[in-house]
Amino acid sequence: MAAFGALKGSEMAVSESDQDPIEEDVRVSSLEERLEKAQNRERIKAKHRNRSPDESQRLGMRVLSYLIGGVAGGFILGWMFDTWLGTTPLFLLLFFFLGIGVAFRKIYVIASQPVKDIGTATADDDD
Repeated sequence: MAAFGALKGSEMAVSESDQDPIEEDVRVSSLEERLEKAQNRERIKAKHRNRSPDESQRLGMRVLSYLIGGVAGGFILGWMFDTWLGTTPLFLLLFFFLGIGVAFRKIYVIASQPVKDIGTATADDDD
């Protein structure tokens, strides 16, 4: 009986190793292809997430800073002149609207530039 058990064990080892390796290679290669595609998709997603602000975002931030800076600067200057000279709303309103006008003018200058030149324009380009 011991010989029979040893014979049966050797038959199992032979039958397990006689499996067709081609079927395993097809499954493994299919898995590797899918894994490579998934890794490529993740690399593309990571590039999009880690990008620096593009030209449109920089231009939008510049316009926003002109709006906020013009209004806030005019308001603060007007308030300072009003407290210094004792005229309550006169200079506050005057400089407030002047600041809005300056901000709109700067935005108009940016908007009237050709598209190629917008990224190269500096803050001093008020012509």
